[in-house]
Amino acid sequence: MSRPGAVTFKGNPMTLVGEAVQVGRPAPDFTLHRFADGAMQRVTPADLKGKPTIISVVPSLDTPVCQKQTKTFNQDLGALGDKINAVTVSLDLPFAMNRFCGAEGITNIKTASDYQDRSFGRNWGMLIDELKILARGVFVLDRDGKVVYAEVVKEVAQEPNYEAALKALKGLL
Repeated sequence: MSRPGAVTFKGNPMTLVGEAVQVGRPAPDFTLHRFADGAMQRVTPADLKGKPTIISVVPSLDTPVCQKQTKTFNQDLGALGDKINAVTVSLDLPFAMNRFCGAEGITNIKTASDYQDRSFGRNWGMLIDELKILARGVFVLDRDGKVVYAEVVKEVAQEPNYEAALKALKGLL
């Protein structure tokens, strides 16, 4: 399934591959990869159960809006400590994501990459067909992995609604 015109990129209509994530339903499946503790690690929805989770989705950490989104969530989530899971997802390589986080002092949000099979992008309806990158969005899951908040930013070059996402997350604590 594809959704033509679901988002725009600098005003140009783009097609998202897959169905839109629905609030109230279980989080779709995915396998992401992250580089931590000197080894490649897999991240799946099962790894996120047990705590409220915020998933921040960005096209690339090498762009200013994606950097701002990641830095903003990192700062705002600091006070919540280990009460939550926080993950930034992109198609950037795990090594590049680590480099960015190290250089910018990102410690309150983990990064995970969809570079291997794009299962997150396809299953969550976030893969931009024309550009082969992820759209911008934010999702909040409850302790059981059910979606309680979903935002796909209509214009990929704009920031998400931080306040609404954080309110949804904090409402689960």
